[in-house]
Amino acid sequence: MSRNLYEPRSLLSLPDDIFSVITNFLSTKDVCRLGLSCPLLNSVLSSDKVWIVQCNKLGLIPFTALVEWRNGVCSYKSLCKFLVNIRPLIGIWIHQNPELGNVVYVMPGFLSVVGCRIIPQVADGPILWTPVFEILCDHVGSTSFFLHGRERGDDCVYPGLLKSVERKCNVLLLEASCEMTEMPFSRLESDDRVRLLDVVTRQIGNILPEASNVVFFPRTSSDFEVLHERRLSLLRMYNNRGGLSLRGVSTELDRYLAWPRMQKSQSSLYKLTIEKSTHEYGGLWGGTFGWPPSAEKPGGALFLILITYEESKQRMIGTKILEGNSYVCYPNGSAMFIVNADQPSEGIFPFDEGSDPVEVKESFSGEGIANGYGMRLPNWESGSLFVLENGLIVFVWEESREVLTLKRLDLGELLTRGERVNSLSPVSNFAYLTNAYTNVYSGF
Repeated sequence: MSRNLYEPRSLLSLPDDIFSVITNFLSTKDVCRLGLSCPLLNSVLSSDKVWIVQCNKLGLIPFTALVEWRNGVCSYKSLCKFLVNIRPLIGIWIHQNPELGNVVYVMPGFLSVVGCRIIPQVADGPILWTPVFEILCDHVGSTSFFLHGRERGDDCVYPGLLKSVERKCNVLLLEASCEMTEMPFSRLESDDRVRLLDVVTRQIGNILPEASNVVFFPRTSSDFEVLHERRLSLLRMYNNRGGLSLRGVSTELDRYLAWPRMQKSQSSLYKLTIEKSTHEYGGLWGGTFGWPPSAEKPGGALFLILITYEESKQRMIGTKILEGNSYVCYPNGSAMFIVNADQPSEGIFPFDEGSDPVEVKESFSGEGIANGYGMRLPNWESGSLFVLENGLIVFVWEESREVLTLKRLDLGELLTRGERVNSLSPVSNFAYLTNAYTNVYSGF
């Protein structure tokens, strides 16, 4: 075998297609490290064919959307830089107040991620939502942060910095830049933090042009042209000296069952862990009280329930993260039901769907929340969780015969097809810090 096969130039002579196959087995960080080992190798590894593979491996947006996103950046490498930076933000974020539910779903927009608050609402019609914040990708893959809010009847955006986002961040903090204060923002009293944020936002707000306030997500291919123009319009008004900043940190959180204990006086959002990939029924579910679904009680309140599993015990916990009643029935974070995944229910599903019997896949025995004192001291009533062959799950309270009917939700799809409503003032729009038991958001 000739010696030159072992020389670096032989590796560099490989076609880009082969390099993309090889680098498919490497992480993004490893590809960058490999490029640092040799200037010529770095040049080859900068190929779009290498970096589109890395973008696709992140799994944040469909491959077809990657192609359209590429039109707004200088390279797939720049696009990958943006996707890696915002990846920890994707998911469901919550705050304790108001008690009806404060749910913000962060999802890809167009060369952006958008934090969308789901409004407490009835289950009929499209999902109602409002933008909380947005992070745009510029031409070289850098981030531009905008807080959303409403002032004097106008929808506005408030530019700021996306500061460090830790890879496993579970708390999002809205802060005023340290240059605005004599001490770190986190050390100010809670009232002073809110006042400072109010002062800063009043100074830096920009009215959102009507053309930039209609479409946030691509619903059809015809939306891409509008979204390209919207993004450029926002980037033109971006000023990173605005004084605001968003920071994602990882911290140890105490929990009561599946609900994190929060600092209610801090402008922060807390990330929920989704367990769909590790447990069959883990993840987000939505529905209403009543059977058949949406028929017994037309216009019933929408409930969002997060199902998690305890690590040490095979208990499934259904935690309420949003309810659409006009006044709270169950405090935010209440466990609506707790069932034993190792204990089949002896009960029989008590309802038929028309003339056809309901096919039950499996069932579990447990308890459901009843009248009591708040989230920590509820009363409990025996019940059963039924998993139906059609994909629904139904919890039935044994004595009261109350029925909570749920189905899996794809929040990204629902929000893309949803209806946008007005926001609150900017600081309250990020995190509502006042105890409230009614719906404080517009659009109810």
